[in-house]
Amino acid sequence: MSKPAFCAKIEKVSGPWRSPRAAPETKGTDCMNVAFSARIQALQPSAIREILKVTQDPSVISFAAGNPAAESFPVKEMAQIASGLFNEKATAALQYSVTEGYTPLREKVRARLRERFDAVHDGDDVIIVSGGQQGIELSCKVLCDEGDTVLCENPSFIGALNAFRSYNVRLHGIPLEEDGIDIDALAHALATLPRVKLLYLIPTFQNPSGITMSLSKRRAVYELCLRRGVIILEDNPYGELRFSGDDVPVIKSLDTEGIVIYCGSFSKILSPGIRLGFVSAPKAVIQKLVVAKQVSDVHTNIFFQMLADEYLARFDLDAHIARIRAMYREKFLAMHGTAARYFPKAAGLTRPDGGIFLWCTLPEGTDILELCRLCAQKKVAIVPGTSFMVDENTPCSAFRLNFSTPTLEQIENGMATLGGVLRDFLG
Repeated sequence: MSKPAFCAKIEKVSGPWRSPRAAPETKGTDCMNVAFSARIQALQPSAIREILKVTQDPSVISFAAGNPAAESFPVKEMAQIASGLFNEKATAALQYSVTEGYTPLREKVRARLRERFDAVHDGDDVIIVSGGQQGIELSCKVLCDEGDTVLCENPSFIGALNAFRSYNVRLHGIPLEEDGIDIDALAHALATLPRVKLLYLIPTFQNPSGITMSLSKRRAVYELCLRRGVIILEDNPYGELRFSGDDVPVIKSLDTEGIVIYCGSFSKILSPGIRLGFVSAPKAVIQKLVVAKQVSDVHTNIFFQMLADEYLARFDLDAHIARIRAMYREKFLAMHGTAARYFPKAAGLTRPDGGIFLWCTLPEGTDILELCRLCAQKKVAIVPGTSFMVDENTPCSAFRLNFSTPTLEQIENGMATLGGVLRDFLG
């Protein structure tokens, strides 16, 4: 009988099983080859996740994470709610639930999206998903066939890029300008590229750049996509984190024709570990997302859905967010101020009005991977800009900094170290 192609090579060793790499000296008798799917074969691990492994060393100062500040988590309130759920609603909190999401939470999310962002319109519905990442991945799953074209900002969020790649779509990046996506380049792509199905955007405090798209560009983007029949996937995980300036209306608020899918998340305002996100979209789209989610994870963690619902019912979310904004403003000013003191003039830095990221651009031709390696030797972790490019082989002389996770002391010490590395590296 022939051996199945999906089985891996296994080495027979005495005692507990060990991988072939762990026991190269032992030869086995069974040798089978893994036949990976074509769509997963070319995917690579997230460079950011690999960098984060290095930051487990407590002596490393990490500017690499995309995490919210641990001190922003409402731990006492969550502990109080969790205790009540186990004592009073344990069966519901631990049982299977509906795919669309816990009904009381869906209603509260729908109301907040309508009142705060005007992101739910007549004909729209809401689904609770396992983090904003799942909202992005499911949207691609239900809308795109292999070979379709997906447009996005370049650079963009690595999690979304890999989600799109996993469905064998053609990714095409549109350059960013100081006020958002390059409208002329977008118009050209929409007019000339085949089978454009989706435009993915992070218009507010963009990851990785921190840039916010102007209202005039948001209107232009909407009109272009409406004219070409292209769906807009608007990702807004940082929109609540504005610490200066005035809010800019989300693109979904302009959506009179039902072409915008809006993704949001509780990750940056409650906790990322609870894995709670939400999608607002036309009901026909939500119905397909429900079916796609059923074959993915059945439903989002019901315990944490109920916990979030209780938090929204019993505590002041806006006051909690205001405290996070004040904290991030302080950290942002610290990081930007230390950059002004320690960085060479050749290093250009964005100045966002919110979010959790800064984007540092160096002279063209800078070997950014070597810079990151040198920083790691000095116990400072940063993320190379190449990690966020649609084509990671595209030259990129930039890196991303995160200011939400480190302490003020770490910001001061880490930026001083980073500035020294930059001055030596750039000569």
